[in-house]
Amino acid sequence: MDALASLLYEVRSDGALFSRAILAPPWSIRFADRTPLTLVTMLRGSGRILPGGDAEPVALDRGDVAIVVGGRPFTIADTADIADTADDGPVAPPLYVVHGPDHCTTADGAEISEELVLGVRTCGNSLDADAPNVLLTGSYHVGGRVSERLLSALPRVLVVRYGGEPGPILDLTALEISRDDPGQQAVLDRLLDLLLLSTLREWFTCPESDPPGWYRALGDPVAGPALRLIHDRPARPWTVAALAEEAGVSRATLARRFGELVGQPPMAYLTGWRLALAADLLVRSEATVESIARQVGYRSAFGLSVAFQRVYGTRPSHHRAAAGPLRSAS
Repeated sequence: MDALASLLYEVRSDGALFSRAILAPPWSIRFADRTPLTLVTMLRGSGRILPGGDAEPVALDRGDVAIVVGGRPFTIADTADIADTADDGPVAPPLYVVHGPDHCTTADGAEISEELVLGVRTCGNSLDADAPNVLLTGSYHVGGRVSERLLSALPRVLVVRYGGEPGPILDLTALEISRDDPGQQAVLDRLLDLLLLSTLREWFTCPESDPPGWYRALGDPVAGPALRLIHDRPARPWTVAALAEEAGVSRATLARRFGELVGQPPMAYLTGWRLALAADLLVRSEATVESIARQVGYRSAFGLSVAFQRVYGTRPSHHRAAAGPLRSAS
């Protein structure tokens, strides 16, 4: 299993909030639900993402897929009134503000008008089937240390541009989102997983993207095999010499090349990966700390506890206890 597959495997949707907005200009929608990942696409028309702060607006055309990273609020707005000047043009007051599942308000906190609710998972300001803008969003509640390793490698907003063609996955999602059949949430969760994974994989290969060092290292004949061994078999008692032997290079060559591409020595990367796996296992399983320690490559619970305390500032048992409410809700 390569590094990307390992990280993506732990990022899964559960109870995804999918919504569709049918819109006629002027319009904007504010997202304040603070979810770590939000997928955004224009099924029809165009728009722009306003990430907030000093970040520049990001244009979206039909079929483009964007992912907004981080829990800070952001806005999606139309492009109708943008002037041909250096500024970004006016933004219409938000039609509504999204705070979470089934919780939307006006900009001043009042209940939204029933006129904005157009159907199942569908809101907007136009009943016209041929309205110029159709926006699709999916909010992703992700957690855990493995997911953090992926999120920390992504920019605030990333976009994959498909040249105006939504593609079969988006077509299927648009069809499913307005249905309310038994098991519909599970279908939407899996569709969002597929959209997210395909978008991230495509973005990592775009020439204009700035992928993290571990992704660049995957294609390297020296560092790549070592990375795959670490992710595939974290419990092995790896040393730099053992990794180098498996990769067919000298210890010095592996250490130098791995550090250049990944940005840290092989053993430091291995420790970070083991501890991330352990942190998530503590939350998601009932296994003992001793058992988890051995699963991720430590000889004893004590060895894991020492490393865990050094990196995360808390003991494994305290980490598990602090996640108690989350574990009960999952």
